[in-house]
Amino acid sequence: MPVAASAVYFLNLRGDVLINRLYRDDVGGNMVDAFRMHIMQTKELGTCPVRQIGGCSFFYMRISNVYIVIVVSSNANVACAFKFVVEAVALFKSYFGGSFDEDAIRNNFVLIYELLDEIMDFGYPQNLSPEILKLYITQEGVRSPFSSKQPLDKPVPNATLQVTGAVGWRREGLVYKKNEVFLDIVESVNLLMSSKGSVLRCDVTGKVLMKCFLSGMPDLKLGLNDKIGLEKESQLKSRPTKSGKTIELDDVTFHQCVNLTRFNSEKTVSFVPPDGEFELMKYRITEGVNLPFRVLPTIKELGRTRMEVNVKVKSVYGAKMFALGVVIKIPVPKQTAKASFQVTSGRAKYNPSIDSLVWKIKKFPGQTESTLSAEVELISTIAEKKSWTRPPIQMEFQVPMFTASGLRVRFLKVWEKSGYNTVEWVRYITKAGSYEIRC
Repeated sequence: MPVAASAVYFLNLRGDVLINRLYRDDVGGNMVDAFRMHIMQTKELGTCPVRQIGGCSFFYMRISNVYIVIVVSSNANVACAFKFVVEAVALFKSYFGGSFDEDAIRNNFVLIYELLDEIMDFGYPQNLSPEILKLYITQEGVRSPFSSKQPLDKPVPNATLQVTGAVGWRREGLVYKKNEVFLDIVESVNLLMSSKGSVLRCDVTGKVLMKCFLSGMPDLKLGLNDKIGLEKESQLKSRPTKSGKTIELDDVTFHQCVNLTRFNSEKTVSFVPPDGEFELMKYRITEGVNLPFRVLPTIKELGRTRMEVNVKVKSVYGAKMFALGVVIKIPVPKQTAKASFQVTSGRAKYNPSIDSLVWKIKKFPGQTESTLSAEVELISTIAEKKSWTRPPIQMEFQVPMFTASGLRVRFLKVWEKSGYNTVEWVRYITKAGSYEIRC
């Protein structure tokens, strides 16, 4: 359900109304007094950004020294309300030279009222794109004297097409000497493994990042080795694809440029890209995750003053690949005095600030293993020893040209009416999210 806002208020830290806009007549003009009385004066700001007072809901967010309050008289989508606030602040900053505070609001009353009329209609959010709104709201905001950002002057022709057309995220007339597309698949693998080696929790969160330097209005089509890129499910069973196994993506979200109608009918990701950098899609995978590392820890407590730590790390990815910046943090008790190490690669040391043995390996080739052996000396205490609850071992790493989900680009096609040639660059990288092994 959309926001359906009844009113929007801008307040300073004292609770004074700087500017407000009523979109519906289902709330009284004194609703902000209830907000001040029940929230600001009772110092409950920050406890919860959503409050119910009487028959109305208040969504509020602090930006710099300004509170933005949305009043809703009926049930509404809270996430949509806060998304509207974030986008509106970004819009105001683009007009005010990068600043948004009480002074910027006081210096731009007329412009803010005009923008509020455009970005919300009868309480429903409308277009909040600065590139489009600046095509027909050409008034310049009064810039703060403390802002170091310079305004960008980009005159754009054909405002009617930009405002009413379906391609509001890209302007016409772009020309590049060299037409290039950079596509990055960035994944974070999350793991929780038991001390016996069984996987308790495992998933991958990924995103497809693009950087486009293309002339004109190109139409791109992206094919992946997942089920959303297949032609038909029956064809998958009768004829395997050339790109190997297929995977199933969960919780897929697309950038607004993706043609969802074509995606639903043809199962292809087709889009007219924005200019420059943008996030094409996000996804999550819970099945068939390829773990880049296997960690086998053995920790023995020898009495009250000694411990033996042995950790073996195996890289499971291809032999031609390698990981960078590998860090293994092995927890030890707080009463640790010192530790001596033997490692087959990298360097290790005891870090008392985090109560861990930190093992760092700059470059970890694929299909290899490294081991760490450490003798830990503990401080003997007179007090009764409490049982040490062993925190999990944590890992950090980056593996270029590897995806834990197995996602691969099958094709990336670029079509533009002028028929120019393009250069496509595709990269993969897998990073550690919450990668933990119990010991």
